[in-house]
Amino acid sequence: MMESLLKDFSVESKHPSPEAQQRWRSAVSIVRNPRRRFRHVADLVKRSEADKKKKIIQEKIRVALYVQKAALQFIDAGGRIDYKLSDEAKQAGFDIHPDEVAAIIRSHDTRALKNNGGVDGILRKVSVTANDGVSESDIPTRQNIFGVNRYAEKQARTFWTFVWEALQDLTLIILMVCAAVSVGVGIATEGWPKGMYDGLGIILSIFLVVMVTAISDYKQSLQFKKLDDEKKKIFVHVTRDGRRQTISIYDLVVGDIVHLSIGDQVPADGFFISGYSLLIDESSLSGESEPVNVHEGKPFLLCGTKVQDGSAKMLVTTVGMRTEWGKLMETLSEGGEDETPLQVKLNGVATIIGKIGLGFAVLTFLVLTGRFLLEKAFHHEFNIWSSTDALKLLDYFSIAVTIIVVAVPEGLPLAVTLSLAFAMSKLMSEKALVRRLSACETMGSASCICTDKTGTLTTNHMVVNKIWISEKSIEVKCKESEDKVKSEISEEDLSILLQVIFQNTSCEVSNVDGKITIFGSPTERAILEFGLLFHADFDAQRRDVKILKIEPFNSVRKKMSVLVARSDGGKRAFCKGASEIILSICNKVVDLNGQPVDLSDQKVMNITEVINSFASEALRTLCLAYQDIDDDSFDENNIPDNSYTLVAVVGIKDPVRPGVKNAVETCLAAGITVRMVTGDNINTAKAIAKECGLLTPDGLAIEGPEFRNLSPEQMKEQIPRIQVMARSSPSDKHTLVTNLRKMFGEVVAVTGDGTNDAPALHEADIGLAMGIAGTEVAKENADVIIMDDNFSTIVNVARWGRSVYINIQKFVQFQLTVNVVALVLNFFSACISGSAPLTAVQLLWVNMIMDTLGALALATEPPNDELMKRPPVARGSSFITNAMWRNIIGQSIYQLAALAVLNFYGKKLLGLTGSDSTAVLNTLIFNTFVFCQFVVSILLGSSTHVFNEINSRDIEKINIFRGMFSSWIFIGVMFATVAFQVIIVEFLGTFASTVPLNWQLWVLSVLIGAVSLIVAVVLKLIPVERKPRQHHDGYEELPSGPELA
Repeated sequence: MMESLLKDFSVESKHPSPEAQQRWRSAVSIVRNPRRRFRHVADLVKRSEADKKKKIIQEKIRVALYVQKAALQFIDAGGRIDYKLSDEAKQAGFDIHPDEVAAIIRSHDTRALKNNGGVDGILRKVSVTANDGVSESDIPTRQNIFGVNRYAEKQARTFWTFVWEALQDLTLIILMVCAAVSVGVGIATEGWPKGMYDGLGIILSIFLVVMVTAISDYKQSLQFKKLDDEKKKIFVHVTRDGRRQTISIYDLVVGDIVHLSIGDQVPADGFFISGYSLLIDESSLSGESEPVNVHEGKPFLLCGTKVQDGSAKMLVTTVGMRTEWGKLMETLSEGGEDETPLQVKLNGVATIIGKIGLGFAVLTFLVLTGRFLLEKAFHHEFNIWSSTDALKLLDYFSIAVTIIVVAVPEGLPLAVTLSLAFAMSKLMSEKALVRRLSACETMGSASCICTDKTGTLTTNHMVVNKIWISEKSIEVKCKESEDKVKSEISEEDLSILLQVIFQNTSCEVSNVDGKITIFGSPTERAILEFGLLFHADFDAQRRDVKILKIEPFNSVRKKMSVLVARSDGGKRAFCKGASEIILSICNKVVDLNGQPVDLSDQKVMNITEVINSFASEALRTLCLAYQDIDDDSFDENNIPDNSYTLVAVVGIKDPVRPGVKNAVETCLAAGITVRMVTGDNINTAKAIAKECGLLTPDGLAIEGPEFRNLSPEQMKEQIPRIQVMARSSPSDKHTLVTNLRKMFGEVVAVTGDGTNDAPALHEADIGLAMGIAGTEVAKENADVIIMDDNFSTIVNVARWGRSVYINIQKFVQFQLTVNVVALVLNFFSACISGSAPLTAVQLLWVNMIMDTLGALALATEPPNDELMKRPPVARGSSFITNAMWRNIIGQSIYQLAALAVLNFYGKKLLGLTGSDSTAVLNTLIFNTFVFCQFVVSILLGSSTHVFNEINSRDIEKINIFRGMFSSWIFIGVMFATVAFQVIIVEFLGTFASTVPLNWQLWVLSVLIGAVSLIVAVVLKLIPVERKPRQHHDGYEELPSGPELA
């Protein structure tokens, strides 16, 4: 029933369609405070305007890039702009205006660049050298003259902005008007100060509601600001003072020498200085999907573009808002972030409840007013009206409006944001940065994790453990290995080995005061560290040759190649990479004497056995090879793809991370299938998978080429069994993720670190990028960044995701119980007795607690281990479950019965007599309602209703106290609620229409609330219909609910 009512309130967790977003917005009909309700919802109008601005900027850039010849002819005809350099810039040694160099880059003006002496001339004019970079002491001067590398951001909202937004609540505005009228009429009829108490009580209650709401919202905004700042942190490698170092992009200055590699984002506008095969994706700026080759003849690099292939050094010439990317960044923040599925669903729940509440409020007002008018007519006083009658009608109206305040649950959708903000903040301290709000929510439903091996399941601290060379396998043990290797192989073999290591590497070696630091990937560092064990001079080896061309390693080629010109006039190509691929392009091998000999079939078999033996020991295997080229006519722009001579097979040890096996076991217990997808050798992958506990005897390990050749029918049969995919390409990962989602309905989380992983990260329900090994392209396409690259952190994200989902379920169950009881009791009390038990001030008090402290208590409970012993929530499952309806209906029946008895028979049963008996009874009803979530406040009452709040902690467990004292926020809210309640009842009776209660009535209030615990136990013994669900992998659904308890 509820799901059919919520059919319009459904959006995809990722990339929701504009039609779905507009549909649910149109379906929301009752909103008290649109500013607050939709604060964390995307503004589609602003987003549309931002898209238009973005297209205009992209068009300008496209014109600059592709119509530059015509533009330059026009400029030549009309004369160029004369830039006047400031005296400060001249004194600092600069010889080019910031706007001039920005214009050269922006328009790709090769003529102006040539007039300034080319890139070398620009280097001189910004007073740097390519080898030394800027000096740390010059940075303040450069920032002052050329600007800082920061973009214009919207000013953070102040606390008073949130106060103003809280005051936009229509119902509170109406109540303020009623209160003002009440004060005026009351003083006129009852005098000062007695006549102002009722109205002043409402005004003070509204003040408290507004202030508590504003404080809660302001603190939440500070959390999001902190998370946003963390998301924007990008670090780059630069050369400063002659040393390579890592800095934040915000610390970049004009003149910095930046090192770019595959997957990096270009951090500022600048010029290409040197590099190889640099391919730049400019689609983020120009909208053009075709990548651009950047080289000495076309050296322009634009901020915000991505390195698709190759590597380079660049000179930074323009930063911050002088770049086109800076102007574009202004538009990117417009429109806000997409709403999450739970936010949308709870907006639907709030709309349905709001309509029901509005109906009951109108009926309550009509019944109260009707009874009042009938009584006047019955006593023949219809023509006699006094100010007391006016105050009574005003009081009825205030009660009706206050019922709407409580009945329209503005806090329901906002509770999702509160819970997500809390979870995201906690996850950040646990090394997981959530970039997209809904990812934290979706991760709780993940049924499959496709994870990389290197750096995620393993430590990524690599060392060469074994090497096969000169037909011998040698175990490597740090510095002890130098003499051992030298004694086992000839000098010729060692010489060629060091060449293939030192010449074919993307690493850089820094030697500062005798301390050697290697910059590069873990695999490259491991091989280079092995080469440096032999005390060879890395720099001297590199100076002996001239590098002609480099083809960097990527996940498609699975190899790195370099072509060099030797000092004797010949050329030599070096190649290293995946062992099977390199072996397949070799036709010779270095023998015991260091001489190349033909690679026979028998030798290939022997070497393959070596590779497999290394791999079975969980070693990552690579082959190193070279080829001499004596043909003078050979094209220097091409590196050979065959006829290499194999030098060595290297086995690299990358140990499994501590705790990974336990984390995998936790996933399996939680119904989450873990699949390893790696580019490594299948034997290495299987060995690591067995060590991690994710490859079972009936599981399937498959290679990427075999997988991609399967037919759709074969895939449907094989995919459920796949636990390891080795030698996979990014397209294999994308295919696997797509089929798991569409063929089997899985909620898939996938890890990625490379540029080519972006499609799979984009396609998956949750894309997880690695914070250490991940490229900027991967991080930009990810939903969560795993800061420590650890698989255990991924499991933590899943645990928090489940916690968010169940916390919101508990909060909804609690709210619905309060609503049912409050609406029904208020209405029938008005119909039968002609009065409502709770006053407007009391209802406002309940609303304040509900909207803030209640959500804080239930929506911010930390996860517990039991969450990972139940199956994930299936795609499309009903949010309000049968167990929740059972608890809501059962608790409501008990609470309505108890409060009805008090309301209609309380005086007789308790022996209340005297003039204050009605006031005492109403105070008792109010107090009982606050303690067991029981009376007329209508809806959003959360932490005030202490015992229902405890029952809401665990929807299906009998032992609801388990783990309660681990949630200090929950305990704090409970104590604060009870303390405030005592103060209101005992000391604020003048404003809250209460009277002090004796200790017997306090005990009675607590006991009636306590009985709801017994009711909860009885209810949770009642079974609810559960459809057995068979997982597509063949496993039975894990137990949950009472049977788990």
